[in-house]
Amino acid sequence: MPGLTETGIPSCMNWHTWIIVGGAIAAFLLYKRLTLVRPDTARDWLKQGAIVLDVRSEGEFSGGHLPGAINIPLDRLSAEIGRLAPDKDQPLLLHCLSGTRSGIGKGTLQKLGYRHVFNLGSYGRARQILGDR
Repeated sequence: MPGLTETGIPSCMNWHTWIIVGGAIAAFLLYKRLTLVRPDTARDWLKQGAIVLDVRSEGEFSGGHLPGAINIPLDRLSAEIGRLAPDKDQPLLLHCLSGTRSGIGKGTLQKLGYRHVFNLGSYGRARQILGDR
């Protein structure tokens, strides 16, 4: 079993390990960034009647939300989206706190057949893009 170096770092953690870890983190952040909708595209869809969905928990939503946003927590999205948007061509703009849950929600809705689903990303990014409408 590997021990610790004099600096307290496990002896199995050499510079190769750090490069691999750093590369994996960079790849994840790049992937996450590339899956977000462009601000101008989001605004165009909003002008065409897109619904803004906040997939955070009810508690997070009640602590502050974008004007006009509708809250459907991620764990209830599959069950509740049909009542809000029965038309699978309805454009949907999703956001959450960090962009992770909204990314998952985007995939969920696409699997349900929704054709115009976009991830705004984090609450802060969504607020910058959409403003106070």
